[in-house]
Amino acid sequence: MHISTFLEWVLLHSLALSTHAAFVSEFRSEQNAFKLPTARPLDSEVKVPVTLGVMSRCPDAIYCESVFDEVLKETNDKIDLSLTFIGRINASEPDYGVTCMHGPWECAGNVQELCAVKYESTETWWNFVQCQNAEGRYQVGLPEVAKRCADVAGIDWNGITGACAGRDHPESAGEGIELLKKSVLKTTELGVTKSCTILINNKAVCVHDETWKDCEGGHAPEDFIRQINDEYEKLNARSL
Repeated sequence: MHISTFLEWVLLHSLALSTHAAFVSEFRSEQNAFKLPTARPLDSEVKVPVTLGVMSRCPDAIYCESVFDEVLKETNDKIDLSLTFIGRINASEPDYGVTCMHGPWECAGNVQELCAVKYESTETWWNFVQCQNAEGRYQVGLPEVAKRCADVAGIDWNGITGACAGRDHPESAGEGIELLKKSVLKTTELGVTKSCTILINNKAVCVHDETWKDCEGGHAPEDFIRQINDEYEKLNARSL
């Protein structure tokens, strides 16, 4: 090969490599500028907040929670369930600093349930609440009932949950009483005044106060299930 021919070949080869590098750089730049939307990972699914505004010795709350027991069986993996308690902050109340409509033992029941909610799984604390309700409204809050229901639900009442609730002396439950005060303030902020008020995705959708009221979407278990499923779909809508 003549030297001139070789030099021409080297020049053309270098030009080709330069053109290829420029194309690759431009292609990568376009890729970065236009990306297909990525689907939300399954472990980041957004659960629907569901709150029951209640009083632990209130017959309406007990009935409402019995209805929601059926709802929970169908929606447990889609909701973040919580309780918020109705009461009134009152510094003159010697034991709890809160006035509970059905008396101090209701305050005790509220404290016990809030401690269970804080430290136990949803299934466990819900079983604890259902057990207390099954004992009868005038038994809710009694230390021996709380201990018995803790055993039924699989809660170590000698552990952190029982300590939070004051075990045999709920009036000395420092942490639990603070939880109760915070819950009462939250309930006031939510505008909840009737037990039981059901909130789905932070919106009051139904009230049971001697009878069902303000339930535009219905008040049967299947109605609450439908509303939860609708909210779940909205919260987890994906762009195609």
